[in-house]
Amino acid sequence: MVLVTGATGLLGSHLLLEAALRGNRVRALARAHSDLDRVQALFNGYGREAGSAWSRVEWVYGDLLDIPALERALEGVEQVYHCAAVISFEPSDSETLLKVNWEGTRNLVDLCLALEVPRLCHASSIATLGGIGPVRTEEDAWDANFASGYAASKYMAEMEVWRGAQEGLSTVIVNPGVILGPGFWDRGSGRFFSETASGLRFCPPGGTGFVGVGDVVRAMLELTETGVRDQRFILVADNLSYCELIGQIAAKLGVAAPQKTLKGWQLKVLWRLDWLRATLGRKRRKLSRATARSLQRRRTYSNEKIKAQLGFSFRQIDTVVEETARYYLKAHPRPAKH
Repeated sequence: MVLVTGATGLLGSHLLLEAALRGNRVRALARAHSDLDRVQALFNGYGREAGSAWSRVEWVYGDLLDIPALERALEGVEQVYHCAAVISFEPSDSETLLKVNWEGTRNLVDLCLALEVPRLCHASSIATLGGIGPVRTEEDAWDANFASGYAASKYMAEMEVWRGAQEGLSTVIVNPGVILGPGFWDRGSGRFFSETASGLRFCPPGGTGFVGVGDVVRAMLELTETGVRDQRFILVADNLSYCELIGQIAAKLGVAAPQKTLKGWQLKVLWRLDWLRATLGRKRRKLSRATARSLQRRRTYSNEKIKAQLGFSFRQIDTVVEETARYYLKAHPRPAKH
């Protein structure tokens, strides 16, 4: 039996689908108010065989802070794929980030040890990788000086996983870049597509590592199926500037790409204006200080370790963008021209 946490998100739902298609008995953890219709629509969007896999998924309702629900979810499980996390760069979410990402992972590790679950694969983030060299690797140490609250919560979650490894749990950690894939257009990386389709005038000045959701799923499954344990692996297909990525998306969507790049000082002004808007209007932030800082940085990540150890090959991001854009256009058909 395989358990997937965070099964209603981009990564978790795709991992759930692939695990079911590979013939695994699959269980998914979801909060009571989760939108399962969206996950089922994603299954159906991949064709008849994928759609039929939906009936093979067993759902358990609860969350990482609900110990009894976690115990039920882990009963008879041999492999856990831990994809659940809160992703936010808003300062007001700092307590939630720690509760879910850190404390929730600690609960999961503790129960895996107590119930003698053999294996845990933890989806972390490249946000936990520090280093001052030109290329980040798995050996780069954590650097709290440039970390957001989200990065800190994911780093603390990693520490819980390493603790589990020291206590006998077989673990592996993956550090994906920005994950691209279809089905979630209103949040996360899906907004690259929805906002580009709406017409972006400017793009951020920085850049980072990107990877297709299918590659992350395949890497997580292969790492656990081949018995790799107590190691971490960066999952990045291409290192691109945000302008390069948005340009690729615009081309595949058939819309105009942004012609201007935001300056650093403009981002500083924008996050302050956004703070004022959110404070006066009692609304959620759209651009926090941490986000503005990250959008200015250009970081490069190495994928050599997993390529050398597993012979793993990544799909190029232009291919991932083309496929994802096709799903976006199918979900958002353009009005016919008369």
